[in-house]
Amino acid sequence: MDNETSTGHVTRKAVLRAALAAGIAAPTVLMGVPALARTLTAGEAAPPLTPECDDGDDPTVPQTEGPYFKPNSPLRNSLLESGTTGVRLTVSGYVFGLACRPIAGALLDFWQADTNGAYDNTGFRFRGHQFTDAQGAFKLTTIVPGLYPGRTRHLHVKVQAPGRPVLTSQLYFPGEPRNNTDTIFDARLLMSVRDAGAAKEAAFDFVLNVPQNPGPSPTATPTTQPPGGSWAAGTVYRAGDRVTYGGPAYVCLQAHTGQAGWEPPNVPALWRAV
Repeated sequence: MDNETSTGHVTRKAVLRAALAAGIAAPTVLMGVPALARTLTAGEAAPPLTPECDDGDDPTVPQTEGPYFKPNSPLRNSLLESGTTGVRLTVSGYVFGLACRPIAGALLDFWQADTNGAYDNTGFRFRGHQFTDAQGAFKLTTIVPGLYPGRTRHLHVKVQAPGRPVLTSQLYFPGEPRNNTDTIFDARLLMSVRDAGAAKEAAFDFVLNVPQNPGPSPTATPTTQPPGGSWAAGTVYRAGDRVTYGGPAYVCLQAHTGQAGWEPPNVPALWRAV
């Protein structure tokens, strides 16, 4: 039912996901597909639509970082550890630009409360970052977060396309009583959630403010030599490693493999000037 509206029509998100799986250009399959609301339960009014990669849509809305973000989170797509308790949750989706094209290599950094509503501020429990694959897809395995005092249930996330600004936002669960009283809650950031046995599966697609051409990306022709320094694409960097790039020195904040577009000046989530 996650891929259909209450009228039985297939959603644009379902069409888009199928197109990516089949290797079809997203703008082509979306031609003529109407914008449809997410599945509704009885008596619910339609919330504002999450951006679903339609030319001209607004990007995913930003929200406050909150007090508990920490840099240097581990590179991982599962936040489960030995002894983890709570209802298992899988969150999957895509990262798109403004022209409905997936963004490969986008950085997503997630953090959340544990099942009791507490954040780990000394270590990295329920914290981790990952990168989208060649189809712009991501998948996070975690638990349903507990209720933090004064807030509804939510996940925190930072998303950054290569060489672009960081989007900081939060993701929410439908049907939560506190959604009506949380002053930060935004219905545009609701995930689509369904039961999967004793676990839950959620989906959310990010739309970043990244201009894109509707057709294939042209091959870039460099017009200037890249600045010198010790930073190099393809190098595996660890937190604390130091490099130079274009003169200044930088320290690595999160373990990753360097790639074009992730040069130190462009990605404050990965590098800090020293």
